[in-house]
Amino acid sequence: MSAATPLTVQEGAATITRERYQHLAARARLLSWLSLGWMTVEGAVAITAGILAGSIALVGFGLDSVVEGLASVVIIWRFTGHRVFSHAAEERAQKLVAAQFFLLAPYVGFESIRALVGSEHPEVSPVGIALAAGSVVIMPMLGLAKARLADEMGSAATRGEGHQNLLCAYLAGALLVGLVANAAVGAWWLDAVVGLIIAAVAVREGVESWRGEGCACASPLPDFDRAPTSCADDCQGTRLP
Repeated sequence: MSAATPLTVQEGAATITRERYQHLAARARLLSWLSLGWMTVEGAVAITAGILAGSIALVGFGLDSVVEGLASVVIIWRFTGHRVFSHAAEERAQKLVAAQFFLLAPYVGFESIRALVGSEHPEVSPVGIALAAGSVVIMPMLGLAKARLADEMGSAATRGEGHQNLLCAYLAGALLVGLVANAAVGAWWLDAVVGLIIAAVAVREGVESWRGEGCACASPLPDFDRAPTSCADDCQGTRLP
């Protein structure tokens, strides 16, 4: 069978060629580089602004950016060189992306509870407000683009990184509400509440990503002979010849 010949292994599974898969892998790698660039700036600005303003939510948002940046590094690694067609690299990347969700939750959850109990009042942060507004616009575009790639490639690791980008957008929206409310009416407690939301959502997303939910039937390898047994989720199963 030639390298360009597609193969369908079961009814409902997607058909894909090596050339198409390699093209999609390059796009996923490019999107991850773009994410890494934004996350580097976002994380540095958010953490600095959060420390200056005493905002747990803003610091937590910055730490989330660091975690997402690490996830981007993992995806860049996964789709570089011989690992493009490696099922072992895909599984390893999936677990690494998932594990990074759990790095965020304990710190942010603890600090948020401490801030609520101690009635700590964060200062107004115009920089934080502008940063959150920018993330609300940028992150959904990156997350949805990666989700579409994950559907076609059958890559749980790519979907996990896309979920992190969408999570960042949701958290940016919640952070924006909290920062604006604190600036407008002195609703200091919203900062800690948003921090708890960040921690809770990070745990949920980490569990789903670890299980590979959304791309459980993917087998995008020339040497992976097992046919997918189930495609009950919303991610297409793919195979290469």
